[in-house]
Amino acid sequence: MKTLRQIGALGLMLGVALAGVASADSHGVAAGKQDIVDTAIAAGSFDTLVTALTEAQLVETLKGEGPFTVFAPNDAAFAKIPQDQLAALLADKPKLTAVLTYHVVPGKLMAADVAGMSSAKTVEGQSLTIDTSDGVRVDGARVVKADIETSNGVIHVIDTVVMPKP
Repeated sequence: MKTLRQIGALGLMLGVALAGVASADSHGVAAGKQDIVDTAIAAGSFDTLVTALTEAQLVETLKGEGPFTVFAPNDAAFAKIPQDQLAALLADKPKLTAVLTYHVVPGKLMAADVAGMSSAKTVEGQSLTIDTSDGVRVDGARVVKADIETSNGVIHVIDTVVMPKP
């Protein structure tokens, strides 16, 4: 029979293993192992995004077949939004859905593909502006990590939450 300490240690090892899988993506080790949502959860730096996806009931969609390209704001990006505005956004399902789907492009666009584009049409319906004059930016948000491959697409981490035009 396992003690609580042993169970806790096993849980910690599992968490570390999952984090390793998420970070191994740039080396192709974990490519295709997990879907977009599970990869985001395992990374540990997308808690607010995962909460928002849950609130908007988009988790199953992003666990679907895809492929999808997600310009995923990390927790630091969401922290730039004042708490009261973030709480209001999380409580407004239609607006939250529009914001989240504005971060998703149909198809699998790797960094090399994005670098050759000036815009990309989102699932929300509008297009993100892509600027490659100083790194890669989408609607002004800097891509801080690219090409995190998943079983149903790719994640590019951005440093700011981008908003669709009204």
